[in-house]
Amino acid sequence: MTACIEPPLGSGSRPALVFVNPTAGRRRTYSYLPGIRDLFQSLDFSAQFVETGSASELESAARQAAKENHRILLAMGGDGTFQALANGVFGSDVIIGILPTGGGNDFAAALGLSGGPFRSLEKVLKSKPRFVDLVRARAADGRARLYAGGGGIGLDAEAVLLASGAYRKLPGRLRYIASALQALSKHQPLTIRLEFADKGLVPVEAKCLLTAVLNTPTYGGGVHLSPEAMLDDAWLHVISIEDLSVLEVLKLLPRLIRSGELRTSKVQRWKVKSVKISADRAALFHGDGEIIGPAPVEVEIVPNAVRVLAPAKA
Repeated sequence: MTACIEPPLGSGSRPALVFVNPTAGRRRTYSYLPGIRDLFQSLDFSAQFVETGSASELESAARQAAKENHRILLAMGGDGTFQALANGVFGSDVIIGILPTGGGNDFAAALGLSGGPFRSLEKVLKSKPRFVDLVRARAADGRARLYAGGGGIGLDAEAVLLASGAYRKLPGRLRYIASALQALSKHQPLTIRLEFADKGLVPVEAKCLLTAVLNTPTYGGGVHLSPEAMLDDAWLHVISIEDLSVLEVLKLLPRLIRSGELRTSKVQRWKVKSVKISADRAALFHGDGEIIGPAPVEVEIVPNAVRVLAPAKA
């Protein structure tokens, strides 16, 4: 039996669809668009650009494109943009990719895409598709959603609600930190309970500042929480930070702002396949900076969930 050989990327009767999220990256995506178009042309890669007014519109358009058997779908934006794209095509054979122009590009960084959108585009168009894992979160209200990089409950979810407001014009990490500091001024300690399906792990109950579930080494625009995380190892990294005083948080800020490193002994880590997170009061869970729903939330890894265009692993 002869093996099926895929045609070269960019060939065929249908061009790649490139979804443009005009609100991503403090609306600077538009400034990159002319150069991105020229680069596609110079690389002789056929592309059609589709502007979408929101993440939900992008997700619907991606879902329809997958049904119409489009082969390659790319998106200009950040982690939230990729989340919409991935949810739209999940379960299909479509190849997807991200051109990082968003405020937070943690998933793109984990893929090996750095150096700005133009350099990243060259890497993407010269890459071969590879499978990556995604994370599925099911909230107490019944909503289930995939996310790509990092999610959490506690202070960071409270910060998410502020990040799209007064701080939306700040770059990724500074926006996250500024939002978290404002949220900290009103934050009440949250007691969470973690239940693991993995053998040998007993439930944990503790008072925490935040609990995160990551598929990538960083989140929040470059905050290093799980340096050992990989996109294709079928593992989740759960990180819980004990409740810290305002003074303790302020002491961490200089290094956090400068390099994204969070150095404190008040951190617990688990490497798991799934986790259920409950809280002692009403609390929301977010994924990639998008609110998914209220706790309790069940989070699990989805191995080999989608195929992406990205450089091979180093």
